[in-house]
Amino acid sequence: MEKAGYLQRTGCRAADSEGMVHEVVDVHIRGERFAIRRSDLVRAISGGMIVQVEELTRNYSCYLGVTRGLAQISHSGKALNIELFNGGNFTVSLNSLRSILFGRERTAPIARIPEQTGSRFRRIVEGQQTIGALV
Repeated sequence: MEKAGYLQRTGCRAADSEGMVHEVVDVHIRGERFAIRRSDLVRAISGGMIVQVEELTRNYSCYLGVTRGLAQISHSGKALNIELFNGGNFTVSLNSLRSILFGRERTAPIARIPEQTGSRFRRIVEGQQTIGALV
């Protein structure tokens, strides 16, 4: 896996579209800047829920924009997987993430998850017969 960015705790507070202010964790991936609400991230770690990765805009203050992806805990429970809608899949270690959330560290590296080369479905080779079945 290759390094693609970092996750950073800056103490930044950002307003959402309804004007409510949230503490956010900055996510920097391949030169783009996103945010995850800190309260949602804590709930995701403890309960396994899916959280939104939102666009972060700075214009005299921080503002949350449209949802650009989703993040959730991996099946193994050792990482937070981030899926950007048009940008690929990324991961950050859960130990590093906990260190950031609870103030021991300021940044954590984010790695890109390589694309799957093989297909899940078996291809029909030319000349191969198929058998239909009624269920």
